[in-house]
Amino acid sequence: MLRLIADPVRWRLLRALGRGDQRVRELVAAVGEPQNLVSYHLRQLRDGGLVTARRSSFDGRDTYYSLDLAGCAGALAGAAGALHPGLVPGLGAGHGDGTGHGDGGAGGNPRRVLFVCTGNSGRSPMAAALLRHRAGTRVHAASAGTHPKPLHPAAAAVLRERYRIDIGGHRPTHVNTVAGQRFDYVISLCDKAREACPEFAGSPGRIHWSLPDPAAGAADERAAYPRFERVAADLSTRIRFLLPVLEADPAG
Repeated sequence: MLRLIADPVRWRLLRALGRGDQRVRELVAAVGEPQNLVSYHLRQLRDGGLVTARRSSFDGRDTYYSLDLAGCAGALAGAAGALHPGLVPGLGAGHGDGTGHGDGGAGGNPRRVLFVCTGNSGRSPMAAALLRHRAGTRVHAASAGTHPKPLHPAAAAVLRERYRIDIGGHRPTHVNTVAGQRFDYVISLCDKAREACPEFAGSPGRIHWSLPDPAAGAADERAAYPRFERVAADLSTRIRFLLPVLEADPAG
């Protein structure tokens, strides 16, 4: 699909056909290219399942070309899904209403996701809370750290003020204490934690999101707050696109 539409002439032909069925001479005029070149590209599009052709019922010597809308939709969805499940139309960033209702994905069981960072004081508890908030009972989200320390007040403040999520009761957890539990995915949120993560029971899927430490170099909560805002926004976006992955077969 991408190879077909990457050619500028074929793209202009598809755009022209998007406005209605047309004959070769009309397409020649629309794209400003010689007839033999237009005919060549139309054959490529037909072979690729993006364009169909039929004889004119008025003048059998004419052929009308049209977009194969179903073929185009399927090809676009396939290309998008090959890149990332969250890009599939109807299953992407806007999927789900954030109410917590759902069947937990394939098989009806909630997906189990562990977020890991170094301190379990900011990024990982924020990520787990944001995922729980969006997915509800469809997902069981937990967090841990390789060197746990108390929750950073800016993390709690950002989620409370920007997302109406309360994580004030979070208690830091060492990653080794949960390594024996079953998770479908373990998502590391900083490069250091990625290298320090132990092996987990059941060989869960591993994902790495390289996020900066929002507390690093900040003198106090006020100075750290904008950094935690940026990390929370990044996490929120990534989690929106994570949901279709979780709802698919975890073996994939």
